[in-house]
Amino acid sequence: MKKFYLKYVLIAFVICSFILPKTMEVDAAANIENKNLQIYSEAVVLIDADSGEVLYEKNSKEKLPPASITKIATAIYAIEKGNINDLVTVSENARNVDGTRVYLEAGEQVPLKKLIQGLVINSGNDAGVAIAEHLSGSVEQFTEDFNEFLQQEVGVENTHFSNPHGLHEPDHLTTAEDMAKITQYAIQNQTFRDIFQTSELKWDGESWDTTLINHHEMVRDKEYEGIAGGKNGFVQEAGFTLVTTAERKNISLIAVTLNSMYSQQSYDDTITLLDYGFEHFETDLVLKNEKFTDGFDHSFLVTEETSFTKRKGETIEKEVSPSGELIVKGEDQRIIKEVELDQVENKVKNEQMKSEIVTNEEVVNDKKEDLHLSIIVPTAVIIGLFISLLFYFQVRKI
Repeated sequence: MKKFYLKYVLIAFVICSFILPKTMEVDAAANIENKNLQIYSEAVVLIDADSGEVLYEKNSKEKLPPASITKIATAIYAIEKGNINDLVTVSENARNVDGTRVYLEAGEQVPLKKLIQGLVINSGNDAGVAIAEHLSGSVEQFTEDFNEFLQQEVGVENTHFSNPHGLHEPDHLTTAEDMAKITQYAIQNQTFRDIFQTSELKWDGESWDTTLINHHEMVRDKEYEGIAGGKNGFVQEAGFTLVTTAERKNISLIAVTLNSMYSQQSYDDTITLLDYGFEHFETDLVLKNEKFTDGFDHSFLVTEETSFTKRKGETIEKEVSPSGELIVKGEDQRIIKEVELDQVENKVKNEQMKSEIVTNEEVVNDKKEDLHLSIIVPTAVIIGLFISLLFYFQVRKI
């Protein structure tokens, strides 16, 4: 019985010896820096806007109400799925929505782009409803279309939005991680970026003429170096929420904070995150069509330009894995990035091999003979051994 248990202990040990190093490798890749920052918001995340690498997180997968930062998602959806030059007729339903507004009037016709600007810059809930009804016919249908877009095209995993503006509903939830992903997707669009970084905009409406002032203090004041855009939010159930983008010479960052107790707390946490990112990290590139060679002189090309994040000033190594992927490693041998490669075929050798196979019948016949031998010889040996064993047991009986 002891031998039986010992056998399974040995098997478990062997399995663990293969699994554990890989697990540790993934953890090392995920945690570029491990530093405890003084953060007060319930959930935060800081990512490299180009590579998507998570540089710092706290409860980043926790589902929480987002309040008006929902409008980032509504804005990019409207830009991509609508025609920004369309005239939108405002409904009574849109005109009467609760919360922050741009004071649209029922029957007023407003260009879709202007509604998106009012939605993002002044956080107009009425603009959000008008957009939803224009794109999908109703807010209910919009939420179905909207969530499908976010899941299938943006790639969120823990988000469900019940409206286009962020007013509280029990199942209107997201995560810091998903909001960073939505923002990363959105800022690839130039129209969105232009609106996202607008600090003020003249507004001529049917019943309201004013200058819209961006509700995000860091975008409005532009006192923080490199600030590139942002959106804030607040409802009682969500606390204060904030999404901020900033860029400097060597890196672009996205910071998300959810459920801060005070407005200033959300800004303090954001500055802490951005300072940390700019101080410690930089973005580098593996260029498209960059060539690499493995240990067997096989050549490979990078299929597309790929960003990766490294520690500031860090020397990195690039090597081709046995499976044909480019592995980017840091100074401590942690894996920073794995990049897909295409193997470069040696066309001259391939053509020569094809020619020899087609034209040289002797070679073809020799290969056939070798194939027969490779089957016949082992078979004959096995049969011989079988006959010998039968003979041996017969002799023992005698």
